[in-house]
Amino acid sequence: MPTKNVLLLHTGGTISMHEDDSGEVRPGERNPLVDYIKQIPNVNLITEEIFHLPSPHITPDNMLYIKDFIERTINTYDLNGIVITHGTDTLEETAFFLDTTLDIDIPVVLTGAMRSSNELGSDGLYNLLSSLKVATSDSARNKGVLVVMNDEIHTAKNVTKTHTSNLATFQSPQYGPIGIVNKGGVFFHHNPVINAPLQVKSLTKNVYLIKAYAGMDSQLLDALLTTKMDGLVIEALGQGNIPPLMLPAIEKITQNSIPIVLVSRCFNGIVQDVYGYEGGGRKLKELGLIFSNGLNGQKARIKLMLALETTQNHHDLEAIFSM
Repeated sequence: MPTKNVLLLHTGGTISMHEDDSGEVRPGERNPLVDYIKQIPNVNLITEEIFHLPSPHITPDNMLYIKDFIERTINTYDLNGIVITHGTDTLEETAFFLDTTLDIDIPVVLTGAMRSSNELGSDGLYNLLSSLKVATSDSARNKGVLVVMNDEIHTAKNVTKTHTSNLATFQSPQYGPIGIVNKGGVFFHHNPVINAPLQVKSLTKNVYLIKAYAGMDSQLLDALLTTKMDGLVIEALGQGNIPPLMLPAIEKITQNSIPIVLVSRCFNGIVQDVYGYEGGGRKLKELGLIFSNGLNGQKARIKLMLALETTQNHHDLEAIFSM
């Protein structure tokens, strides 16, 4: 079996942390997994520790740095695959950012851990080895950015963290994983739809994310209007509806030509312009709100931030969010 070149990027997170005697989990001076992965058959690992950050510290600028690092490195080493270790809290956002911007056909896999390396039942090394199997599998090519955790392969678009501490936290609501990893190898049972990447060189847009709730009014939205806001994502109720007291501020925002993307706070289903009452989806569509095709709030924010770097045209933005 020919040797494959895999770029292994460490960014930090629980997968790189220790639990001390008091039960506190924190980063050490170096990633504890490094010593375990020096000898993997038929894999030439090019290892880089580009950050050592807990995932709540990861920013979109860090995500852009990862994307640029991959693009600079891919041809230097004639890479066959890429694995990125990452904290789980924002892993899905980094995965989606890379999936939306990278234009490469080799496997790109993100993984992490729910238990630190010295905890009983630590899952980091196992997830890393599973990710390396996927990254070196020819069947994983041209499938976009993938997330591998707990024996399952998920797409960056659909996967989300669903539990605060369970090892099986990463799930893809509605769709499920597209493949599995076991001792026999890597097996895919679905092929994802791959969209053209957004060509982004810098991040200059300020996009907010808010969640609608019963009785919500315009105060928070009015406050956002006093900031430098380039775009807004609203996690609406149900199929895409909001409390009517929010409408005055919504109208002001649209009159200022600030795009608003609507998603649902439900984790299954998509928003639709169905209800015609005040604050209903049909009325919001008439006001010019952009309906997202199934993304959750945090990913829609990433996508709007990236999309605004490429276009300000409302129809173009609608087309981007229809995919």
